[in-house]
Amino acid sequence: MIRVTAFKSPELAISEWHIAEGDAWCVVGPNGAGKQYVDQLLLGELRVDPPGSVTRDLAREEISLVSFEQQQEIFEREMKLAATDLLPESETATLTADFLPADRLGAPLIDALNLRHRLDSPYSQLSTGESRKLLIAQAVLTGAKMLVLDNPFDSLDPAACNSLSDALESIWRQGTALVLLLSNRGDIPPWCQSLAVVNNGQLDALGALDSPASVAALDDLFPPLQQPDWPDQALRLEQFPHDYIVDIRNANVRYGSKQVLTDLTLQLAPLKHTLVTGDNGSGKSTLLGLITGDNPQCYSNDVRVLGYARGRGESIWELKQQMGIVSSELHRLYRVRCDALTVVCSGFFDSIGVYDTVNEVQAGIARQWLTAAGLAGRDTDPFHQMSYGEQRLVLIARALVKSPLLLVLDEPTQGLDELNRARVLNLLTTLEARRHTTLIFVSHRQDEHLPLFQQHLHLQSPAGD
Repeated sequence: MIRVTAFKSPELAISEWHIAEGDAWCVVGPNGAGKQYVDQLLLGELRVDPPGSVTRDLAREEISLVSFEQQQEIFEREMKLAATDLLPESETATLTADFLPADRLGAPLIDALNLRHRLDSPYSQLSTGESRKLLIAQAVLTGAKMLVLDNPFDSLDPAACNSLSDALESIWRQGTALVLLLSNRGDIPPWCQSLAVVNNGQLDALGALDSPASVAALDDLFPPLQQPDWPDQALRLEQFPHDYIVDIRNANVRYGSKQVLTDLTLQLAPLKHTLVTGDNGSGKSTLLGLITGDNPQCYSNDVRVLGYARGRGESIWELKQQMGIVSSELHRLYRVRCDALTVVCSGFFDSIGVYDTVNEVQAGIARQWLTAAGLAGRDTDPFHQMSYGEQRLVLIARALVKSPLLLVLDEPTQGLDELNRARVLNLLTTLEARRHTTLIFVSHRQDEHLPLFQQHLHLQSPAGD
């Protein structure tokens, strides 16, 4: 299908790589290693050097890419349509079913990907994981012969990861070639046939996953983490004047006929770091919205945050000055074109982009956090030209610049490779020792259930979902 021999471009070099019909390849590499150029090569978007070093038996339309950037592009298009105000949302929103061939809406694949109940939902209301599964279904049902999937298991709970893996295995066994671009070796599915590793713009096709060369190459990709020097400007949170930083009692959240949260109580004392888990759709993001004030139903429930009762006259911006937030929603909404330093500095103002003057002290703290996040010297890099994982690291630095009393982390390691995931988890341990912020951390990954979490809230999906 696609054969690459002695290929070299400024972005990527490959000695030999052959993807045959019905192959399943995992291409593993750390953030910034060049995986995005692999998909550009497969799609025919990189200059071929020398001519003839890439041959293909597939037409461009027979290869489909599913990536965060693609999801973001569709999301931005939907947001622009909604912002026109010329028509109601019901007439401008693209429904999930609209992405799929009308004559294939009964396909078993839709059920295998757990999308049947979302067919009438607007695309903009899908979670990151759901929109990714939708685009996979779209590609398969419109006849793609090769799927290129960029970190397909990110943002999915363990059960959803397993069901997606099963669906992808079925797609592969029915003859569709798969190329999975992965940032973590733990995401390699057991049925995947072949391994390639990419680092510093060099791709090496190693073949069998269990070969000694493959095992050694994966170990080399992710060396032990070096202990960083964390910025030392934070104050200690020793005497918070209230019993709870977050106090939610018997909260109920409903969207139309769907009950998302029922009689939920969460009391978060100062420095009582809390882990939140639950299946996709169980209400984790809704809970965080009650805390941050981004869900309007926080005003119709008994919600107190940082000592303030919601809806009693406090400003949402007054509260956010004492919060740091990282979420997929923030990542999707950060569409302002600016450099990495500007993104981090925007954390001082709780804005998307910077519209106030940044003083030298603030800029210096922002650079310190970029260094702590493993991005030293990347101040002027355009945010939207960084890899997805690097963008996530920038947003984590943004959340930390003002030493928040409450740090809300909604799957912050999404899109990160093993080394950067370890860097973030090490950061959490460091923050615990400094005792200046209280953590609420949402995760689907068992290896992120750290000992520092003194409280664990597991949310159940509503009955019938």
